[in-house]
Amino acid sequence: MWEQQLEDIKAGNVKTLARCISFIENKKEGYEALLQQLPPSPAPLIGITGPPGAGKSTLVDALIGTLVQQQKRVAVLCVDPSSPFNLGALLGDRIRMSEWYNHPNVFIRSLATRGSLGGLHPHIIEISDLLKAAGFDYIIVETVGVGQSEIEIAGLADVTVVVVVPEAGDEIQTMKAGLMEIADIFVVNKADRPGADRFVKNLALMLAPAFHQHGHDLAVIKTVASQRTGLEELLKAIENILSKSNQIQRERRLHLLAEKAYQLIQQKRMENVDKEKLKVEIEKEGAGFNVYRFIEKYS
Repeated sequence: MWEQQLEDIKAGNVKTLARCISFIENKKEGYEALLQQLPPSPAPLIGITGPPGAGKSTLVDALIGTLVQQQKRVAVLCVDPSSPFNLGALLGDRIRMSEWYNHPNVFIRSLATRGSLGGLHPHIIEISDLLKAAGFDYIIVETVGVGQSEIEIAGLADVTVVVVVPEAGDEIQTMKAGLMEIADIFVVNKADRPGADRFVKNLALMLAPAFHQHGHDLAVIKTVASQRTGLEELLKAIENILSKSNQIQRERRLHLLAEKAYQLIQQKRMENVDKEKLKVEIEKEGAGFNVYRFIEKYS
């Protein structure tokens, strides 16, 4: 039943694409058959993450503009915190990208985390693969920015861009957040503010030892996204990483694919585990309940 939808998506039908994303989000019966028919795609996925207030949405808006000028087709997934009442997207930050919603080369979709703790949507893997099948040149995923748990994006993105601001203060705090381990590129946004040059210099010095881990110099790019400056340098740094074909990059690609498979297997195995049923079963166990014996039946 999905053959026609997939053909429509490949042909650039955004209505069908949006509808199929909703099918995946809501786990409509048979949606897995659609996913199993998706062809492989070389479209790179760029993750944009960083602490709240760093200007991620404004940076993504500026990045879209730069790519559109280069005649590129861009898909953007903006992951927002969930409403505690209906699990819908909570923030209205997407208004910053309003000029692109009707642009023929841009597709933007807001997703709610739906309780996921890693700053991403629980079906982000499947949705991003669907977007790749639609023939976009770039897929951009902007995460919630929820502190240390935002590192989940590193298991999905081909290039991870971490956005920080000069007044973030002590560079050590940036490192403590685990961002050095996941970042391929650091963007110091709002770089027209006082102390930006010193912050960039100190950050670059601290990142020098991470060279061997990443297989390339960790770029530190200064931008003022609201004025759309520094975007060409950022895109050049992204393309530089994507063009690498050394052993470290091949290992990273294998790691990303293994991470995808692991997450999907985990989701599949947990699909039929219901907390309410667990409570009933635990109650039946009575006073002699042992949680470790209990979980063996689910192993």
